[in-house]
Amino acid sequence: MADVPATARVVIIGGGAVGVSALYHLALAGWRDCVLLEKNELTAGSTWHAAGNVPTFSTSWSLMNMQRYSTELYRGLGDAVGYPMNYHVTGSLRLAHSRERMQEFARAMGMGRYQGMEIEVLAPGDIPARHPFVETHGLAGALHDPADGDIDPAQLTQALAKGARDMGAQILRFTPATGISRAGGEWTVHTGKVDIRCEIVVNAAGYYAGAVGEWFRPFGGRPVPVVSMEHQYLVFEEVPEVRDWSAAAGHKLPLLRDVDTSYYLRQEKGGFNLGPYERDCRAHWVTADQPFPEDFSFQLFPDDLDRLAPYIEDALARVPVLTQAGVARVINGPIPYTPDGNPLIGPMPGVRNAFNACVFSFGIAQAGGAGKVLAEWVTEGATEWDMWSCDPRRFGAHADRDYTLAKAREVYGHEYAMHFPMARWPAAPDQRVSAVHDRVKALGGQMAPYNGWERAEWFAAPGDDTGWSATQTWDRAGPWQPRIQAECEAVRDGVGVLDLPGFSRYRLKGAGAAAWLDGLCSGRLPKVGRIGLLYFADARGRIVTEMSAMRIEEDFFFLITAAGARGHDFGLLQHALPADADFTLGDVTEDFSTQIVTGPGARELLAPLADADLSQPWLTHQSAQVAGHWAQLVRVSYAGELGWEVHSKIADTPPIYDAILAAGARPFGMRALDSLRIEKGYRAWKGDLSTDYTLLEGGLDRFINWDKDFPGKPALLAERDRGPKKRFVTLKVDAGASDAPYMSTIWHEGAVVGETTSGAWGYRVGASLALGYIRPDLAREGQRVEVEIYGERRPATVQADGPLWDPANTRLKA
Repeated sequence: MADVPATARVVIIGGGAVGVSALYHLALAGWRDCVLLEKNELTAGSTWHAAGNVPTFSTSWSLMNMQRYSTELYRGLGDAVGYPMNYHVTGSLRLAHSRERMQEFARAMGMGRYQGMEIEVLAPGDIPARHPFVETHGLAGALHDPADGDIDPAQLTQALAKGARDMGAQILRFTPATGISRAGGEWTVHTGKVDIRCEIVVNAAGYYAGAVGEWFRPFGGRPVPVVSMEHQYLVFEEVPEVRDWSAAAGHKLPLLRDVDTSYYLRQEKGGFNLGPYERDCRAHWVTADQPFPEDFSFQLFPDDLDRLAPYIEDALARVPVLTQAGVARVINGPIPYTPDGNPLIGPMPGVRNAFNACVFSFGIAQAGGAGKVLAEWVTEGATEWDMWSCDPRRFGAHADRDYTLAKAREVYGHEYAMHFPMARWPAAPDQRVSAVHDRVKALGGQMAPYNGWERAEWFAAPGDDTGWSATQTWDRAGPWQPRIQAECEAVRDGVGVLDLPGFSRYRLKGAGAAAWLDGLCSGRLPKVGRIGLLYFADARGRIVTEMSAMRIEEDFFFLITAAGARGHDFGLLQHALPADADFTLGDVTEDFSTQIVTGPGARELLAPLADADLSQPWLTHQSAQVAGHWAQLVRVSYAGELGWEVHSKIADTPPIYDAILAAGARPFGMRALDSLRIEKGYRAWKGDLSTDYTLLEGGLDRFINWDKDFPGKPALLAERDRGPKKRFVTLKVDAGASDAPYMSTIWHEGAVVGETTSGAWGYRVGASLALGYIRPDLAREGQRVEVEIYGERRPATVQADGPLWDPANTRLKA
């Protein structure tokens, strides 16, 4: 054991493609005192039986970035490390059966071209030139991605391993980690052979990530939301016609995905691999009669082809030459899934100096980018791209075993499904509900989860079509549109009420609390009795988060943030908490709920209900009795009208809500709120506010106090001197049938000049609006640009800096 280190800077648990990529990228970043532990041989988990497809396609900006990076890395990796690999860049065709699918493809094409990829949309008649064996019946078109392809997973992993070893990192095969302990601020990873002390541990254990995650529970960790799904693909025998075509062409056929039917078909030597994602899918190791195995290295499940029959039949009709070959073998192995199908990459929730890089459903395609992202988290504490889509902290405590199983089955069975903005996926509803949830639903509330909390999106009237099929559109129009309009108009002309459970809130109290908080945020703290926005930057001056600070006393605050930010923001604060602090920080999210009461009639409505001074100005707060129950009245409105947030104890929420409704307030939902806030130019977290942008780019200059020190100040000072690379703007868009989705490309004179981050119809201003970021020289009122919406460039105009609705805030401050 002389060559096994007793200490290391980082220990990675798991030797699949992702774990080895993480090791490679850590070494590449100069962190070479790192060790990877693998219980068997490298690739023994999901990697060895993976099909090895390497797509770039995604409708997620961050996942597309990560997968694009993988393809770029793999092209040169073999030469860079001196290890030959079979990497075939064949391109791919995604087949569309509908207008809506073609719109999705057009959006992905716009995103891909922004990132420098030559993705293109094809008409049905263009498909045979790319793939001569495809029948085009029933097709609306296709998406061609020339960067797609396939790679040998074992060779990829070994190439990354060689590169890591050559840079000084160590890989210990047949050395299973058996547990962890912590002492003196260090981890000890136990292996049965030797104990390794280290600063940082990375869980890259694939479908064993849940078991490894349990080791961290005594140190503040949470269960890892992971379920192993069976994935089968069929390897067909050689098809002479395909073999001969490929030999004559000098390359393989492009990888084919019939995403509306739900399978991929890839040339493998002279034959094909066929991999369906079936609706009637199976999870493994989730029942008492299927205990989780101690070791499943290089093993597979028994074949189960009956449930694949419809997909096989469809593939035979779509590519008839497939009928010429028999099935040589079937691969049926475990693939880990999270509840949303995205991996876990980043800080382990609740645990210092521990990270996740696990639960990859597309591990080969994402391994390269995941290694880069993980290494940045570890070595820099931040990533180049905002990676909230994969952040382990995005899941709350509701993501338990039953929830994860239900959602994993739903995601796997709809792997290629379109995610329309008004569609609510039905599995595992009502994880967290408001105290007035039943009342809201009885009023017609069409619900959707926000970090597990059920909130009304809009309120349907009797007779409205609220079925699944009605939601299968990218268009603005639908049963919801007149209802959302009426909700916005009620807030504009009268008073509306929105039940808003799940606001994340933290109680900060004790000597020194104000000074500590002031040192973390970029701006000034509000005075006692006031509420204000605080922004937190990283070392590069980028936007980490936004919190509302309600100051009760000199050293007593309630910090309020988005429902989805609960784990992220509490972790941010906990990480900065001094060990010897005289103040306390607690998560009190579960103790309170909130209702927004807003509109020009809000004061008149609340006056007989509340023993409060409703003449107090904007950005104040006060304790009061509302309908006979304690509440904190906060004079703010995300809707941009006169209004209050009513913060109450959970048990007191129903009588307060009932009284507000009885007084004449109209219920409104999150879709109306989104429209209203965009008209005011109010930013939303992880859309308009993310680490893809700095505070200065985000137009948050007024929230920076240059007279104090705070994280990111040196970077922001340098940026202030040279000027930001982008500027936040509001656009009025001639949008047609659809408003601009997230990350729609902004064009000017044939060049890409920015992107949208939010879009909606503004019912008070009577126009389609978008928030976004644009080249600074174009960020001026009246500037004409174009916004690419589902493949169509629509005229748009930059608006004056400030709100479009009530620009002087007269109504807000009334």
